Amino acid sequence: MSGLRISDLRLTIGRSEVLRGIDLEAPGGAITGLAGESGSGKTMTGLAVIGLQPAGSKVSGTIAFDDERDGVPNLLGLSPRAMNRLRGRRIAMVFQDPTASLQPMLSIGTQLTDHLRHHLHLDRRAAMQRAVELLERVRVPDPQAAVRRYPHQFSGGQLQRIAIAIAIACEPAVLIADEPTTALDVTVQAGILRLLRELTDDLGLAVLLVTHDLGVMSAVADTVAVMRTGEVVEHGTRYQVIREPQTDYAKELIAALPSTPPPGAGVEQDEVQP
Repeated sequence: MSGLRISDLRLTIGRSEVLRGIDLEAPGGAITGLAGESGSGKTMTGLAVIGLQPAGSKVSGTIAFDDERDGVPNLLGLSPRAMNRLRGRRIAMVFQDPTASLQPMLSIGTQLTDHLRHHLHLDRRAAMQRAVELLERVRVPDPQAAVRRYPHQFSGGQLQRIAIAIAIACEPAVLIADEPTTALDVTVQAGILRLLRELTDDLGLAVLLVTHDLGVMSAVADTVAVMRTGEVVEHGTRYQVIREPQTDYAKELIAALPSTPPPGAGVEQDEVQP
């Protein structure tokens, strides 16, 4: 099954070593959580996987992409053109703030169909039909009308669903979700997490879920890697890391969790704004 294997990943910006030898596996059909405080390097790991690390940074190591269609022994060895063919097609990313990744002056339908026509070479009619199906899949209400609307006409939760629809449009093997629920209230968070779980199970996605919130990890992740200062300091199943942490740092993160349960498979249905 498709997935990622990261070995000895190092990233340096100037004199600062941001990633210090990351070893991590993200298998298909599972959610691999990457947790840690701000500045731990978790987001930079996701950016390195998709080839969006800061300009001028130096990256070494191996990011092996195992896929029946486009298996690559090391993504870091690809040319920019080859990486562009994979990015958005076989490896996709959902960012924390969907308003930053969606063009405010273009309709949702245009943004979805442009993506589909570029990567899959669909004609306009077929791309629009696929766009409606994708919005229905991620449970955006009234997808036929939603494709004609603009980003400002949707709630934050619905925008994140639309961003996920764009990310999965070309049936990627790997999805990197960078803090996808941070800006959402707890009820909407539950819906987004349940959606990620369903897509992982239904599509066999290898999901790398990046978050500082171990409560989110405890709701959906199959395995959890805890990062600190550019290194993975603990890695195991969700139960092992949450219930039986081995490092003092992981214990501190667990102790900081609120006593109320994390968002799980709760109610969703955030509404489209008129």
